[in-house]
Amino acid sequence: MNQVNQNSTRHSHHRTEQDKQKLLTRLKKIEGQVRGIQKMVIDDRYCVDIMVQISAINAALKKVGFTMMEDHVNHCVSDAIQDGTGEASVAELIKVVKQFSK
Repeated sequence: MNQVNQNSTRHSHHRTEQDKQKLLTRLKKIEGQVRGIQKMVIDDRYCVDIMVQISAINAALKKVGFTMMEDHVNHCVSDAIQDGTGEASVAELIKVVKQFSK
């Protein structure tokens, strides 16, 4: 897996248990959708039906990613700006936005 910042574990995480559960619920739903596509392939379902499901998974993953990005900007980047390390945090954010938009 390509990581933007090898030292990302140095950052403290501020997610509440409720926020974590929301993210995990979304990710588990996506996991179920992927399993559904696997079954569709096994069952030799119509290509367009499979592609529609793939599109739905891509949209769901992007939604999770944007949720994480918004959280990161509102907390991590904001905190870094306030404590004087904002330049590095913004540079890191730009790298991840570029990767995210591929």
